Amino acid sequence: MAPAILLAFIIGYFLVLILISWLTSRKSSDNDTFFVANRNSKWYLVAFGMIGTALSGVTFISVPGKVGAPTGDQFAYFQFVLGNAVGFILIATVLLPLYYRLKLTSIYSYIETALGTWSYKTAAGIFLISRTIGSAFRLYLVVIVLQKFIFDNYHIPFAVTVLICLVLIWSYTFKGGLKTIIITDSLQTLFLVSSVFLSIFFICRSLHLNVFEAAETIKNSSYSKIFFWNDFLSSKLHFTKQFLGGLFITIAMVGLDQDLMQKNLSCKNIGEAQKNMFSFTAVFVVINIFFLSVGALLYIYAAKNSISVSKTDYLYPTIALNYLGVLPAIVFMLGLTAATFATTDSALTALTTSFCIDFLNFNKKENTNSKQMVSLRHWVHIGFSVLLFLTIIIFNSINNDAVVSAIFKVASYTYGPLLGLYSFGLFVKNRQVQDKLVPFICLVSPLVCYFLSTSSKKLLGGYVFDNELIIVNGLITFFGLLLTSHRKSLQTTV
Repeated sequence: MAPAILLAFIIGYFLVLILISWLTSRKSSDNDTFFVANRNSKWYLVAFGMIGTALSGVTFISVPGKVGAPTGDQFAYFQFVLGNAVGFILIATVLLPLYYRLKLTSIYSYIETALGTWSYKTAAGIFLISRTIGSAFRLYLVVIVLQKFIFDNYHIPFAVTVLICLVLIWSYTFKGGLKTIIITDSLQTLFLVSSVFLSIFFICRSLHLNVFEAAETIKNSSYSKIFFWNDFLSSKLHFTKQFLGGLFITIAMVGLDQDLMQKNLSCKNIGEAQKNMFSFTAVFVVINIFFLSVGALLYIYAAKNSISVSKTDYLYPTIALNYLGVLPAIVFMLGLTAATFATTDSALTALTTSFCIDFLNFNKKENTNSKQMVSLRHWVHIGFSVLLFLTIIIFNSINNDAVVSAIFKVASYTYGPLLGLYSFGLFVKNRQVQDKLVPFICLVSPLVCYFLSTSSKKLLGGYVFDNELIIVNGLITFFGLLLTSHRKSLQTTV
């Protein structure tokens, strides 16, 4: 596949996004537009666009790749997806009504009322750190693919590739913010979903299978096992671990994450926001079935054509870009680009929003839409773009996949304390936390969990943690808050 053709399509793709940005922000580019899209978003656009945000470029590459991993994953990821689905329903029925009742722009403002200022700043800080590292990590993995298959051919340095990607994202988000992203993410989700279905079509055609024959082939293959019930202690694939991990990770990393919730808060009312979440959940489950099906078909195709790769993450791009032809290659690259940038543009907007509201107190100013405040928001937006650039360059300079993955894993642990903070605020009404101790408790909890993840075999009789570790993380924070809290006075409680 000629790199020039791929590059031409990506340039054209971004020109379309920039055009959409101009059309959506030409009448209004104030802070209300940027932060919450004037609370006038159509629920069905939000629901469809959230698919692209929830399914990052890492998911696009890694989920199909894991199907045939040496660890025997097969379709085990679907157990995690089922947990996700229940988590989305709980978010729609418990957290969204709370956010709408309080008319929040930043969801962390709730913590200030429930627990105190230090707790509030800690929750917002956790999001800023975790989302910066997480978004940088996801973009980094995809930039590596772009570098390998396109930009290396033009001898463009990695740092320049990263800079190009971030400048493009900044260019179509800095004015319209969330209002633009609601539209661009819908377009990017269309590319993402189309690429999955078209990939299945192209692979089936290469294998001379129709849809029904492909389904039967997948069912009879060695890749189709979904539910794992054996070896509860030592297997990370056990249904209980995967389902509970999916459930609580969704609550923490979606329901308590400014990025995903900001889109929901742009709907007109709670009813439309809930319709968005329920419809999004249904589509999310179905699209993941197709991602897993792509993985099975890729491994069947690879076995038939004696294709081998050094890493499972390279399987999908290698086959799509080198074996299936020009059109499948373009479809794959557009899908990968859409998945990546739908996640990154949304994160950049959410980071800017959280910092402006939670640390610069935009919501407490008399006129948040003044020229001075809009200008300040522009500078914050540039600042986070630079921060993402520097973080990705650091990841690349480490040049060790295991170390970079460990950094991302530690960052993901920090969502556990958010579970503890929100649980305490929601369910413990008669006690007051020691507000200044909260940052310390939220720091200790993920460190303890990282120790458990590396030592549980010895300490817990062979038990191996997977995603369900986030439950332990939340519980450590919750009980830390409980132990250091004191009973509220009757006057305060009333």
